[in-house]
Amino acid sequence: MLAKAHSCTLKWQLPNPRAVTVCRRTLRLILTLHGLIHLVDTAELLATELVSNAVRHTKGPAALRVRWTDGVLRIGAWDADPEPPDPPSQLDHLAEDLEEGRGLALIRACSDLWGWQPLAREGSRGKYVWCELAGAA
Repeated sequence: MLAKAHSCTLKWQLPNPRAVTVCRRTLRLILTLHGLIHLVDTAELLATELVSNAVRHTKGPAALRVRWTDGVLRIGAWDADPEPPDPPSQLDHLAEDLEEGRGLALIRACSDLWGWQPLAREGSRGKYVWCELAGAA
């Protein structure tokens, strides 16, 4: 059981833009089944933003990784682009009708901690953008 386990990691390869919906629904189901219902809405939003950015703004493979360790849920997306993500803007400075550009600002506002790191993976370069949610109800 994920909620009782000391550590658990799940990973999905993201083959196409429909993967955003698949990841979001799968994450919701897994967290609900493992007694982490109080994290579902926020985790789903964060995963959606991370996966959307990985699929929309890069060419090549991407993956979502979810890890539960010591009461902290870490959600991260790997993509093939080694460039750092654009710095998150302030949500209060964005126009209400703006459709894009709010992803990292939402991640910063809704997570307890977030960051990114460059990666070298099987001869290719990329980055891993992640965020964390404390598991306390």
